Amino acid sequence: MTDPVVQPLSADVCVAPQLEPAAMAWAAQQGFKSIINNRPDFEGGPDQPTSAMIEAAARAAGLQYAHLPVSPALQTPEQIARFGELLATLPKPILAFCRSGTRSGKLYRAAVDAA
Repeated sequence: MTDPVVQPLSADVCVAPQLEPAAMAWAAQQGFKSIINNRPDFEGGPDQPTSAMIEAAARAAGLQYAHLPVSPALQTPEQIARFGELLATLPKPILAFCRSGTRSGKLYRAAVDAA
């Protein structure tokens, strides 16, 4: 496995492109405490790992896990509010991901602006 490219957004939140189940152990080794998956299942086709697969690997690595699937085209006010709740309640540091990391970054900025 190649180490994921992680972009810090704050001292406690980073984003990354699609993470595989094998990356959960790596994330724990890097000191992350929580994972937020913003990618809908099968958005990338049948070869994309499901949320359940990633969650099982995250929990096995001792990480908290949340699945907040969001469309690349539109983040609703409810999704932004929920992302803000996750930022406030999940143990930090948090690693959020989607296909490229952009969607997770947009959610983060919108949630921070709304707070």
